[in-house]
Amino acid sequence: MCAVLKELRKILGEIPLLFTFRTKGEGGERALDKEAYVRLNQRAAESGLVDLIDAELFTGEDTLKELVVCAHAAGVKVIASNHDFKKTPEQEVITERLLRMKALGADIPKIAVMPEKKADVLTLLLATVKAKEEISGPIITMSMAGTGLISRISGEAFGSALTFGTAGKASAPGQMDAKELRQVLTLLHENMA
Repeated sequence: MCAVLKELRKILGEIPLLFTFRTKGEGGERALDKEAYVRLNQRAAESGLVDLIDAELFTGEDTLKELVVCAHAAGVKVIASNHDFKKTPEQEVITERLLRMKALGADIPKIAVMPEKKADVLTLLLATVKAKEEISGPIITMSMAGTGLISRISGEAFGSALTFGTAGKASAPGQMDAKELRQVLTLLHENMA
């Protein structure tokens, strides 16, 4: 792992490097037991090669706290994340999860949800507004798939700090090509100013 991180660091230079191992339960390719997940993230945080790690909320509150302490001791920031590939929870549930991640020490809470209908995208955006009113610092929210694409483009207007584009294979439904995403965001920024 460290060899890959060294190579990425060399390529990226000063561009922030986010280490993410997405477990199968949160939409990734592979299941890891809790101990292996913690060790992997701790090694990444302590490597001196990454700027942020992504720690999944549903690995458990104690696990998330442990990873936050380890990462912060190494000068690494933590994105706490939650992904629901089946549905969009109620607005209050989304807001509560974001607030809980922040309360557990995450630098940046993140949630991604799957819309079953167009109104679900509005639920996510309203939850973003509400959470941003209560959380100082950045948050990241998005609604997935084609229906949720608008949240990836306009999330910033509602309080989401960033979005994700792909440089090849998408890691989540609804991700745009990074180059096209940059063009769309540039156009929006020029006209929103």
